[in-house]
Amino acid sequence: MKKYLLLFCFLGLVQLAFGSTEREFLAPKDTIIVEFGTSGKIVLVIDNKEDFERLKKMNINQIISELDLQIDENTGELVVVEVSGQKGTREIVKVTEDWNKTEVSVAGIRILVDETSPNTRVKVETGVRKKSDPPFRTYFALDLGLNNYLDNNGQFPKTTQPYAVRGWGSWNVGLNFFASQRISKGFRFDLGMGVQWYNFKFENRDFQAVRGEESIEFIQRNDVAGFKSKISASYLTTMGLFKLDLGRLNDQGRKGLRFALGPYAGYRLGGTSKYVYRPLEGGGRRKEHLNTGIFLNNFRYGIRGEIGFGRVNFFTTYDFNQLFQDGKGPELNPIAFGIIF
Repeated sequence: MKKYLLLFCFLGLVQLAFGSTEREFLAPKDTIIVEFGTSGKIVLVIDNKEDFERLKKMNINQIISELDLQIDENTGELVVVEVSGQKGTREIVKVTEDWNKTEVSVAGIRILVDETSPNTRVKVETGVRKKSDPPFRTYFALDLGLNNYLDNNGQFPKTTQPYAVRGWGSWNVGLNFFASQRISKGFRFDLGMGVQWYNFKFENRDFQAVRGEESIEFIQRNDVAGFKSKISASYLTTMGLFKLDLGRLNDQGRKGLRFALGPYAGYRLGGTSKYVYRPLEGGGRRKEHLNTGIFLNNFRYGIRGEIGFGRVNFFTTYDFNQLFQDGKGPELNPIAFGIIF
C-alpha cells in the first residue's frame, strides 16, 4: 500500500511539473490508464506530444528503487520530497507508517489509510496546515489562584495559630505581560513583568493583625464579632520562564503537555491588614484598615512552575524568602497555585 501511495504522490508531482503550459487547458486531449492488481488504477492526462515523449522515457519502478528512502524506525516518518530555502526546509511529500496505518501528506492534503480492520478505510483531508509558531511574540496572561505559606518546618501552620490561612478566599491575582522568544523547535524563553496581589485570609476571624511597636501582632478581638481578617500585599514582579512544548516538538499543536520553570523577583508596592467586624451591641458591619506593610519584606524572590495541556494552564510559585522581615513576624514562606487565563 505504501508503494502505491508513493507512486501516486510522485505521479502527482510529475503532473504538476510537466502537465501544464502557459495557457489554460479546456479539456485533456490524451488519457493513459494504467491498471494493476485487482482494482489498482492510475490515470495520466497528457496534453501535448512533448510531454508524452518525456513520460515514455520515465521508469517509475526504477525511480522508486533508486530513491533509497529510509524510514525513521522511531517515528515511522518518511520524507519523499523536501525543499530547502532561506527560511528553512519545507516538506512537500511526507509518509508516516504506524503498524497498519499509513499517512501521506502532499501539499496540504492528507491521505489516511487504515488497514486495521478487514475492510481498508481511506480518508482524505484537505486544508491541513501546521499551526504557526512565530519566532517572537508577545502576550498577556492573568493568574488566578490561592495563597498559603509554609513555616520553618516546611508545613502549613496549624489552625490553632492566629495566622493560619483559610484556603478559599486567600486569593492570588496576577496580571503579566510576556515577550516570548523561540530558541528551537518546541523550546522557548519567556520574559515577563507584571503585578501580583497577595491575600492571606485568616482561618480564625477573631484575630486581627495590627502594627506593634517592633513587629506585627495578632490580637484576639473579644469586644466585637469578627467576620473577616486578612493581610494583603502587592508586588511589581519580573520573571523568566524556560518553556518546553511537547505538542510543538512533535508537530501536534496544542495536543501535548507543556512545561515551564524559571525564577522571579518582585518589589513591594503596598501592604495592609483588613478586619471586618460587627459590634456586640448590634449595628452594621464595620471595617478597619491598618498599615502593616512596614513589617513585610520589600523584596520577594522564588521559583515559578507551569504545566498545561490543550488550552488549560496551571501555575505554582514558592518564595525563597520570608513574608515578614527578620524578627518582625512569624517565619513564613508564601506559596501559591492556580490557573492561567
